[in-house]
Amino acid sequence: MDGSIMARSVGEWSVPALGIGTWALGGDWQFDGEPAGWGPVDDEESVAAVRAAHDGGVRFVDTADVYGCGHAERVVGRAIAPFRDDVVLATKVGLVFDETARTGAGSDLSAAHIRRACEESLRRLGVDHIDVYQIHPGGAGAEQAHEVVGAFEELVAAGKIRAYGTSATDPDVIAVLAAGGHAVAVQQELNVFGADEPALAACERHDLAVLARTPLAMGLLSGKYRSPDQLPAGDVRRNTPWWTFFDDDRMPEWLARLDAVRDVLTSGGRTLVQGALAYVWARSERAVALPGIRTAAQARELVGALNHGPLAADQLAAVDRLLLGPAPSTT
Repeated sequence: MDGSIMARSVGEWSVPALGIGTWALGGDWQFDGEPAGWGPVDDEESVAAVRAAHDGGVRFVDTADVYGCGHAERVVGRAIAPFRDDVVLATKVGLVFDETARTGAGSDLSAAHIRRACEESLRRLGVDHIDVYQIHPGGAGAEQAHEVVGAFEELVAAGKIRAYGTSATDPDVIAVLAAGGHAVAVQQELNVFGADEPALAACERHDLAVLARTPLAMGLLSGKYRSPDQLPAGDVRRNTPWWTFFDDDRMPEWLARLDAVRDVLTSGGRTLVQGALAYVWARSERAVALPGIRTAAQARELVGALNHGPLAADQLAAVDRLLLGPAPSTT
């Protein structure tokens, strides 16, 4: 595996600082009765996108069993089949769903559910092991994490998974995983608009990789969107409790902040997307950015960011200075 381009350590692996996220490849589905996908997908284009990312140097692919209620895992498995051993494959567990109905609700981090869900993920992905298995539910607590680590360690011993991590970023949860023996990463918010500072600090403390989700602020930092009406009606970004980037009453504030830093991010011939990724890499030397992809064209633009590298220290400082002040509410 080539980890020479802006290499980042994720446990035993050395990978380029750019990975990909695949939530958008799941298509339409619902969770807790609300749209949870990014609109309709073309599976052929999805496969082409993943393969174009690999062609450009990406070696970390992140998905989750719940994305599309299993659909994203099936697409990812098909896409990486020709080069399975050349990528670090990560997926997540803990959210409950029905594959046939394409609906989900609630969470389950019991050892029994984790064992069963792992087998189902292996089946959908068409692989004999998962490289990084992650806690998905953000509300997971330290007490639950002890049972999860026990189950994860059993799966490591059985050869079903190689290592594990968490998308639940409570420092107490991170500490429990870090003590387990095979923890390698914490998936967390990190983009131009802000970072999960306690999670970043915990990764430093426990020597874990930072898997930077939302590095493009759910697409807002692409510069393509000026109104939420540009998103499909069933797009999760239009009505979610987790982000306000596309809320009718908040989007103008976020766009104003984007406009304030546009010139810095696009300096040196970078596109806005490439500048947003460069910020993430400048912000943390542990960060593997995980922008979502849908098309091969997007993948090619993303991998072009590797050629530019991180922002310089003065550029990083300039972005942070320009964005000083109260951020729009995220609740």
